[in-house]
Amino acid sequence: MTIAFLFPGQGSQSVGMMDAFAGVTVVKDTFEEASLILQRDMWALAHSGSDEKLALTTNTQPLMLISDVAMYRAWIELGGHLPSILAGHSLGEYAALVVAGGLSFADAVPLVQQRSELMQNAVPSGVGAMAAVLGLTDDNITLACHNACVDGGVAEPANYNAPGQVVIAGDKKTVEKAVEEAKKLGAKRAMLLAMSTPSHCSLIKPAADLFASVLDTVNINPTEIPVVHNENVQESSTAQDIKTRLYQQLFKPVRWVETIRHIVAQDVHAGCECGPGKVITGLNKRIDKEFQMISLASPENMELAMNQLSGG
Repeated sequence: MTIAFLFPGQGSQSVGMMDAFAGVTVVKDTFEEASLILQRDMWALAHSGSDEKLALTTNTQPLMLISDVAMYRAWIELGGHLPSILAGHSLGEYAALVVAGGLSFADAVPLVQQRSELMQNAVPSGVGAMAAVLGLTDDNITLACHNACVDGGVAEPANYNAPGQVVIAGDKKTVEKAVEEAKKLGAKRAMLLAMSTPSHCSLIKPAADLFASVLDTVNINPTEIPVVHNENVQESSTAQDIKTRLYQQLFKPVRWVETIRHIVAQDVHAGCECGPGKVITGLNKRIDKEFQMISLASPENMELAMNQLSGG
């Protein structure tokens, strides 16, 4: 069976999110490896950190990378199917690149830590904002953002998560205007999110420019498994192209709807959500109800998934 592995990013974290894997040696070893690199106990943070600590970009990003990769390693150790194609939602793209052989885990961990720090420092606390808008077409989302920006300011589509489910980002004042404009245009719901870093918008461009210099110091290889990039919904064939995609991804929107439709068009039979939570599974049901999604959020889920994929 042809399967895709899909890796979640920020928004899927929760306290105790990896507790189901506490007895899995390869998972604990992966956390230990990352903890030595970062010089802090990442398992303790995942297991018993507060919601507030887990929500900090500088904690969330490395934690999600470690968790996604640890779960993939557990899957392979159990004898699970190898994926034919990969994608990651926003930060999840880094886990996809590790699994694909484009990045070593030892390089990805400090790279993502630096990415998170640059993003967090790009916009002063309280200045940036993100908001979710439900029940509008993409064109009307663009219109709401345009109307909000008539007096200046930034409000831009940041995540095309599912049909009728888009996240916008920018400066707080303009995003709040865009929320009101979206409601005028008939949005079912439009509300600010508990995220102070306005990811995937032009306010992050200065951080992206700094990050480009960091990327130039990292060894990136052509991938052994195709990775569909968020930014252009294509697979990269060269290391330089991967670097370009990671740079652009910081300030360009996540085109998740197109990503899933691209994967489905490759005659992929099922998608496995390889990371904590079931956010991607929920989004993908809205994108394509016929596309079979399987969560790998616990060792028991992995056993069930292996039976399912084997026709057992």
